[in-house]
Amino acid sequence: MEKMLLVLKHEFRIVVLRKSFFITLLLVPIIATIVFAIFGSLGGIEPTSAIGRIISSPEEVKPEGVIDQSGLIKSMMAGIEEDLILFPDEAAANQALQAGQIGSYYIIPPDFLQSGEITYLRTDFNPLGGMDRSGNLFAVIRHNLLIDDPQLLERINQPYNLEVTYTSQQPVRDTTSFVSFMVPYIVVMLFYMVILTSASMMLNSITTEKENRVMEVLMTSITPTQMLGGKIIALGLAGLLQTAVWMGYGYLVMVLSRSVIPELASYIFTPALLIWGVVFFLLGYAIYAALMSGVGALVPNMREASQATTIVIIPLVIPLFFINTLAEKPNGIISLVLSLFPLTSPITMMARLSTAIVPWWQLAISIALLVATAYLLIRAVAGMFRAQRLLSGQAFKMKLFLRALVGKA
Repeated sequence: MEKMLLVLKHEFRIVVLRKSFFITLLLVPIIATIVFAIFGSLGGIEPTSAIGRIISSPEEVKPEGVIDQSGLIKSMMAGIEEDLILFPDEAAANQALQAGQIGSYYIIPPDFLQSGEITYLRTDFNPLGGMDRSGNLFAVIRHNLLIDDPQLLERINQPYNLEVTYTSQQPVRDTTSFVSFMVPYIVVMLFYMVILTSASMMLNSITTEKENRVMEVLMTSITPTQMLGGKIIALGLAGLLQTAVWMGYGYLVMVLSRSVIPELASYIFTPALLIWGVVFFLLGYAIYAALMSGVGALVPNMREASQATTIVIIPLVIPLFFINTLAEKPNGIISLVLSLFPLTSPITMMARLSTAIVPWWQLAISIALLVATAYLLIRAVAGMFRAQRLLSGQAFKMKLFLRALVGKA
């Protein structure tokens, strides 16, 4: 235990005192703030302002006319008179159309109740915006069909009044808002970066000591398990410090931005979410740090280690391809599978926790699988270091790596 603490202190001091560590610690939040500000400025544009100005301008939006040959429309609804004008015949509607008083008109034929057909006439061809105001006519027809049964009309207009009660204390969030999509996305990217960065520091440490022949000296006075344990804990603490600073900075920016982005006011990060973040970061880091250590034990130099890293981190990238699914269906089958598979679990589970209520049994199974996987990988990698002299001169091969993990190399 004492030797492992010595390795821990030495490794932690080396990492946190590097200039690159401080630059990363400060630069990443600044870049994230700039990107978020750009997205925020784009999100502030009204949805119809960009496309609507191309399709039509405000002065082109004119009232529409209605010619009721069926005698169905006996009264117009309040608030629609300015947008929907009733004409006695087609000649009057056509004259108003030519004069520019209306932009189009509908003809309701005498047999409308039997056929349900309506003719729509307008002067210009506009397939994108031509029928987007037909809802006014729909409302008027429905109103007149049920004018003698106001209770039925009310039930059709408002079928039910849904009152939702949540048994959990987790704040209710609007899943259709921009923030509800961005928060899981930011969480996924944050955990991807901190887990990958911390695990890569482990690979760099192992490979450097192996190239400098320091590893052979260490193996004469310390066991592989003690060395790996000290390094994993030290770099995990450095990664945890990094995560805490980035999350604290993000929370501060979110609080300060609530006046600019009102949707942020309803999105509250609970203490439970922060605790889960620490748990899944440490477990995810332990797994990938062990895998990176195994790569470091096999490769002869840092250049080949960088190439091998690409293969090892493929599972860590998988949740990025399903970010839309994680945001829209956090409790769907894909989200569930990815949150239980140990190599994708840390990132996926945090994305789910940031946007939905995750059943406790899924959290328990996920954590149990992560703990078991981390334990088995650390033991397997420690065995690889006992045989590292036999493996030191070989190029990295995935088959050799998997055989070494199960103790057959």
